[in-house]
Amino acid sequence: LADVYGGGANERLIAELLATRRDEVTLATKFGIAGNPTDPDAGAPTFRGDAAYVRQSVDASLGRLRTDVVDLYYMHRRDLTVPIEETVGAMAELVTAGKVRHLGLSEVTADELRAAVAVHPIAAVQSEWSIWSRDVERRVIPAAAELGVGFVPYSPLGRGFLTGTVTSAADLGGSDFRHNLPRFSADALDANLAVVEVVRAVADEREATPAQIALAWLRYRADELGVASVPIPGTRRAARVEENFDSLDVALSDGQLARLDSAAAAVSGDRFADLTFVSAGRE
Repeated sequence: LADVYGGGANERLIAELLATRRDEVTLATKFGIAGNPTDPDAGAPTFRGDAAYVRQSVDASLGRLRTDVVDLYYMHRRDLTVPIEETVGAMAELVTAGKVRHLGLSEVTADELRAAVAVHPIAAVQSEWSIWSRDVERRVIPAAAELGVGFVPYSPLGRGFLTGTVTSAADLGGSDFRHNLPRFSADALDANLAVVEVVRAVADEREATPAQIALAWLRYRADELGVASVPIPGTRRAARVEENFDSLDVALSDGQLARLDSAAAAVSGDRFADLTFVSAGRE
């Protein structure tokens, strides 16, 4: 969840579930992006991390969610005009006030994570990580492992590469958000679709689905790097939830891991056109 998704509509929707099953849910939401980054007509999103905005945002989210506490509250994106110590300090006050139980950060650098942990314990960092997006392995994930911070990879299936929604440039459409992603440009797309074929080949060998192979690869990488990791693949159907869960039973050989690593090394294009939007642009 995040307050920016649908202008808060996703929080209002989840509130219907929380009304009767709050004790069964670990509730996470985010603040920090003002505007709609998926709307090409809305202009560039802005970010806010000042203390007043932190307090305003959590109260608004709690109201939409119709609950009195968020289990994990994320800073969605870094406001470079505000010291991260101020933002995390304000978030820490929410813990003291009982409005939030744990703190998280999204798309921060290793240095930003260290500065944040010096203010208050951080439970998780949420950033893009997949066979197609490995920049976080250089510094952020090692820092998280060292500091005992969990890692929550978003888009672990490659933003459409493994769901069948992107098989050629024609699938992108004229105004699709993916035009902001260089990996989907005409120059890069063929190389990145070739990675899909390697994943599919390994999936056939293991009698698994491509999505399960991608998630299993992440599990092996997290173990190798020593970080606790819980990927969050975008899932709209119950069958996909079960499929993703069953990836825990998929074993990969050393040879298969090597082939997947080699394929990942051939990925073309940055994960965002404006890399300041993510940690890769500030490392």
